[in-house]
Amino acid sequence: MFKNPAELAERVLAGDPVTPDEALELLHTDDPGMLDLVAAAARLRREHFGMTVKVNYLVNLKSGLCAEDCGYCSQRLNAGTDILKYSWLSPEKAVEQAEYGIRGGASRVCLVASGRGPSNREVGNVTRTVEALKEQHPDVEVCACLGLLKDGQAETLSGAGVDAYNHNLNTAESHYESICSTHTYQDRVDTVERAKDAGLSPCSGLIVGMRETDEQLVEALFALRDLGSDSVPVNFLMPFEGTPLAGTWQLDPRKCLAILAVVRFVCPDKEIRMAGGREMHLRSLQPLALHVVNSLFLGDYLTSEGQAAQADLDMIADAGFTVLGAGPDSSREHGDAVPADPSNRAAPARTGQAGQAGPASTPCGSTCGTGGAAGPDAASGGGPAPFDPVSPDQGDGAAVPSAAQGPVPTQSAAPVSAALAALSSSGDGPERDEDDTRVRIELSPTVRRRGAGTEVAPNA
Repeated sequence: MFKNPAELAERVLAGDPVTPDEALELLHTDDPGMLDLVAAAARLRREHFGMTVKVNYLVNLKSGLCAEDCGYCSQRLNAGTDILKYSWLSPEKAVEQAEYGIRGGASRVCLVASGRGPSNREVGNVTRTVEALKEQHPDVEVCACLGLLKDGQAETLSGAGVDAYNHNLNTAESHYESICSTHTYQDRVDTVERAKDAGLSPCSGLIVGMRETDEQLVEALFALRDLGSDSVPVNFLMPFEGTPLAGTWQLDPRKCLAILAVVRFVCPDKEIRMAGGREMHLRSLQPLALHVVNSLFLGDYLTSEGQAAQADLDMIADAGFTVLGAGPDSSREHGDAVPADPSNRAAPARTGQAGQAGPASTPCGSTCGTGGAAGPDAASGGGPAPFDPVSPDQGDGAAVPSAAQGPVPTQSAAPVSAALAALSSSGDGPERDEDDTRVRIELSPTVRRRGAGTEVAPNA
């Protein structure tokens, strides 16, 4: 066994990987040792990724309408969540949505559709979208996340220009039957293998906090390592009403930070992304987590609101990181705020180099996974979030400004943190643990009432 995390990091860098027992020991790091664990994981991160952060952006091609019963998902069969439901954005609308993220510095666009898996006709819908997106932004990576794939579908996607395919394992094989009965863990593994065989980069990760044990979490991490996942999104359960996992609060910020550090030790040279639920569970430790992970989603998720896009970009810069592919930020150097469009409308699409912020932006990185980053009930405890989805065509102050328009003003409908808005409106105060020394705050996810599928600009 290792003496300390720093020693273990040096051993990993020398080519000697951690064992499951060592990963479990790291996961059980106590509070006084947490910074040592983060520093050691950061050593691995810097060795492979320097001080860059990859920005990813989700486009929800098809929302809801899913017959699967995944216990964590707001889009599941008969879920009582108040989410937007629509079927298949047109290629033009999908490209328009993707460009919000591209202007904010995203170098990868994740095209996601709910459901068990696509028909061949639906794969055709996606390939037309990919071709349209690549025509305007040839250097942007495209990751597809469409569910379980049939024979030949991965090859079709690859031929159309898709670079990667996301299908999360979500949890350990020993725990899988507890969260889903309509498909199996092996079905998910088979889809990742199909994607790899077709030459697509495998993107597969986790949702943590689903009542798994620490041993099962480690089991899942080593399964991802064995699977050869190039990109590992780590989602934190958003326990929304209307699903079997409602009311499940297994995580706190320090636990989430330790989980991310252990993922880095197990998969030292892989892209690790803090994904859905980070605002709710990592909270004020998100900037510290950037020293462990090297990737995040910008703005909103599939069916839940994320942190405001400008807050994400500021967090990256304030922590000393740069967005992968972004140019210098002259406005930050001079301390000048970039003025927002006075009409507060969604800015028109702008073509340009992948990962390159537009002239009016700060340079800036389930969840890719069906339902994995979904959010449920409104912050007020029932019904939609307090946001009026007015079309940009209807006048002043209606649309949420895009990242390309500069900092989101404090009076904007996009809060710095949806989780904080949920806390302030819920009426629920903090709860003390039995030893009366720790405070646990339960926050309700905020359902996404803007973005893809509507005429309202997404939170980017």
